[in-house]
Amino acid sequence: MPEYPWPNLAAMFFDQARRHAERPLFWTKRDGRWQALNWREAADRVNGLAAGLRALGLTDGDRVVLLSENRPEWGLADLAIMTAGGITAPAYVTNTADDHRHVLEDCGAAGAIVSTRRLAGTLLPAARRAAALRFVITMEELAEPPDGGPAVLTWDEAIARGRAAGDLPAARVGEMSPEATACLIYTSGTGGRPKGVMTPHRAILHNCMGARHALEELGLDSEVFLSFLPLSHSYEHSTGLFFPMSIGAEIYYAEGIDRLAGNMLEVGPTIMTAVPRLYESMMQRIEAGVRKAGRTRRSLFRRTVDLGRKRYLDGRLAVHERLQDAALERIVRAKARARFGGRLKAMVSGGGPLNPDVGLYFTALGIRLLQGYGQTESGPVVSVNRPRRNRIETVGPPILDTEVRLAADGEILVRGDLVMQGYWGNPEATAEALRDGWLHTGDVGEIESDGYIRITDRKKDIIVLSGGDNVAPQRIEGLLTLQPEIAQAMVHGDRRPYLVALLVPDADWMAGWTRARGSAADLAELASDPAFRAAVGDVVGRVNDRLSTIDRVRRFLIAEAPFSVENGQMTPTLKVRRHVVRQVYADRLDALYG
Repeated sequence: MPEYPWPNLAAMFFDQARRHAERPLFWTKRDGRWQALNWREAADRVNGLAAGLRALGLTDGDRVVLLSENRPEWGLADLAIMTAGGITAPAYVTNTADDHRHVLEDCGAAGAIVSTRRLAGTLLPAARRAAALRFVITMEELAEPPDGGPAVLTWDEAIARGRAAGDLPAARVGEMSPEATACLIYTSGTGGRPKGVMTPHRAILHNCMGARHALEELGLDSEVFLSFLPLSHSYEHSTGLFFPMSIGAEIYYAEGIDRLAGNMLEVGPTIMTAVPRLYESMMQRIEAGVRKAGRTRRSLFRRTVDLGRKRYLDGRLAVHERLQDAALERIVRAKARARFGGRLKAMVSGGGPLNPDVGLYFTALGIRLLQGYGQTESGPVVSVNRPRRNRIETVGPPILDTEVRLAADGEILVRGDLVMQGYWGNPEATAEALRDGWLHTGDVGEIESDGYIRITDRKKDIIVLSGGDNVAPQRIEGLLTLQPEIAQAMVHGDRRPYLVALLVPDADWMAGWTRARGSAADLAELASDPAFRAAVGDVVGRVNDRLSTIDRVRRFLIAEAPFSVENGQMTPTLKVRRHVVRQVYADRLDALYG
């Protein structure tokens, strides 16, 4: 086992709190103003809540479900549970009461912490049916106490109870082993019922040290992170909470995805972590603005992107091109960077495959975008590109002290401290994923001579056509969604003779179409309009021109509504739940083969 500066995550936090006492740690916006919580204040609250949890009967190894939107109290609660010797089981704010019941009962939670009255409205009905649950702590006081079920008390009441007991759990955190389970991260369920991934302290410490080693070329000093991905997901939990704390950074909590652009200008983050879908959306918004710009501005922007692409792909520019590129650096790229707050050292993409064209687009604009790779079962980070050698078509080399090799069928196998302990209460699934110390990721890829990894597809998502040809759907979907007319796409065709696609047209493009026809129409009406379908068909044809015969989409269906978290067709980290979408559109997809 590699040596870490701290034995566990709680020890790391309290050590950093002693170092940085009066420096800001968490920032949140209240009444239109950013307000900070410093390290000393955070440590005091963590210790108080941890003592309260012990006073409520929490013992070492007990599980506590944490349900909250991103806010300082999320991290404080997570740290308090660990400090008290417990195991955090984060829950998504989009979960239904049935989802909560599954998590509560699956892990046998002793307690739960919930933020708002609205979220308590979905948690408490499930809590009343969870036999092992003894208490619920609410950050926001409820309008009226619930009838029956576990004891309910407020955040302040829990802290007061701990202070009265005089217990100081922080004094004992050094005794906790790095092998102890820190959290149960429930997979977001793209393929079925979520499983609880047992993540030990060592896995997240390994990720923190690996990320620091990979990014130290940036000159890590006084970093600022803007957090907006769900903290209940392993990606944000490790890279957006514990990694920033491990380097003494400040963490701002965005007001929401709809205010992200404004928050970036206000905060000026130096490092950002996000999923590919967000970068695709950013690219689409930038492109929409360029299309509306004047002819001269549009021409300068296109020339900037063209030269940036050429410099990356060819490794050099001609003399006259270098002169143009230098001028465009000031005229175009500086303004593009200013839109991201002006201090950005790097954006990191993870949680799914990044389309190389998206990475190349931002690189051409002078914005460093580093693609990484991992999964919940690996802490989650396995690899990431390096700032000075960024190959955006790859996911970079493995992070420090991480072994990666390929199985005979091309599956990526991972070994090291980052690997999970197993799936909670599921020895069969654990035995399938962990064999001889190697994590079988289910991803298919290639490892190049310099150690850089290419992901070709998700093993279980690979489509095998009836003729025996293997097709990677994510690559085709990426090409479709790069078209300005297409917002979302899912390719289908396993055990079928050819590929078909389910498409969600871009909202702005649809609005322009309805204005042109002189009458309003919703997606369902447009889907039956022959002229609109022909226009979508032209877009599909444009993509097919770039594909081999096997990879081409022969027929398509226009979705009746966008894929979303709300309708259950996307995970909270914006991955399409293929099995759900296929169930919803089963008959109509089948009809495309009639």
